[in-house]
Amino acid sequence: MKLIIAYIQPHALNKVKQELYKADVKKISVTNAMGCGQQGGYTEQYRGVALEVNLLKKVRIEIAVNDNFVQPTLDAIATGARSGEIGDGKIFILPIEECIRIRTGEHGSGAIG
Repeated sequence: MKLIIAYIQPHALNKVKQELYKADVKKISVTNAMGCGQQGGYTEQYRGVALEVNLLKKVRIEIAVNDNFVQPTLDAIATGARSGEIGDGKIFILPIEECIRIRTGEHGSGAIG
């Protein structure tokens, strides 16, 4: 079992969801996030004052999957989020020690679904 965490551009969320659906991955959590990476930030003018904006809007996606769904999930996220420009995002893969479905008390890979 793995937890896949991806940070992507907000405008890529719909395409990523479509690609995940095609890969038969339907259980996701989405959170708005802010951060910066290699692209840095930008400067904008507000009432004549230059402001440096270095925390940019991102979307954080979390998906818990069984081992046989890891590669299809990674491929779907990468395909949906890739524009070829700096700032497309990052994907992190973490091991899950245990998963428990609260409703039934089921443990392990069966609880992920």
